[in-house]
Amino acid sequence: KPYIRKTISDKMSKFKTEKLNDHVTRIFGFTSELMYLVEGNEKAALLDSGSGIGSLKSCVDKLTKKPIIVLLTHGHVDHAMGAAEFDSNNVYMNHEDDYVYKDHGRMEKRLAGIELSELKNEITVKDFLPTIPCENFHDLKAGDIFDLGDISIEIYACSGHTRGILCFLLREDRTILLGDACNYFTFMFEWYSTTISEYEESLRKLDASLKNKYDNVLLSHGDGNGHKDLIKGVIQVCEDIKNGNVDNIPFEFQGATGFIAKAIDPITVQRIDGGIGNIVYNKNKI
Repeated sequence: KPYIRKTISDKMSKFKTEKLNDHVTRIFGFTSELMYLVEGNEKAALLDSGSGIGSLKSCVDKLTKKPIIVLLTHGHVDHAMGAAEFDSNNVYMNHEDDYVYKDHGRMEKRLAGIELSELKNEITVKDFLPTIPCENFHDLKAGDIFDLGDISIEIYACSGHTRGILCFLLREDRTILLGDACNYFTFMFEWYSTTISEYEESLRKLDASLKNKYDNVLLSHGDGNGHKDLIKGVIQVCEDIKNGNVDNIPFEFQGATGFIAKAIDPITVQRIDGGIGNIVYNKNKI
């Protein structure tokens, strides 16, 4: 059964939303994460469930009255922990990410996640939804298709950031949600990430599979908008890492350390050389 949120601070009851088109609404979470509600004629799909802070379901219920399924891109703390508010019979996640979901569901990890929140000094343990067993979720695999009525979502694999991370193609809208799988600052330095070589192979397969299928790119952080050539740009960064053509800027995040492949502007986090995409990587996992 879904968890029912009983009390919540006023600030954490109000999710900012942005209507992208007739089908898609972007939802801004409280720890920098972005979720997307995709609504068809028959039902709706929530793409990611956020950090489990605040009542995301209350927000979604105001946006649509249609039956909802929840599709999780991966098991990270800021993408999957809001699932407890929804019926687990309607939640889908690639079970290859069970290992990271269980790790990120620990309260220690969840508290660390609020460091990116403007409300970090107001959030307490009682504000978190409980972590529910991921074994309750349906398995989500590349090739799965969800027909919402006049719009459908097709699932693609892109192992790298985590081993089970997925991308979602909104076929009729010609839009791909790359999320955390491939972005302007892709994290590839954690213990659970693949090697850069494995990641590059995943990106090349994804790029080939998506050829001529999309015009728009959605991301899970920042302003949520990605460059159409982002996949190709990050593939080139993988090549540069393997060839030593990198700037290697030291980076630390929540106790884990890595190296930023291409030097960035510290304010905008954009590459100084004007290139598209970047990777934070582990020198021992190339």
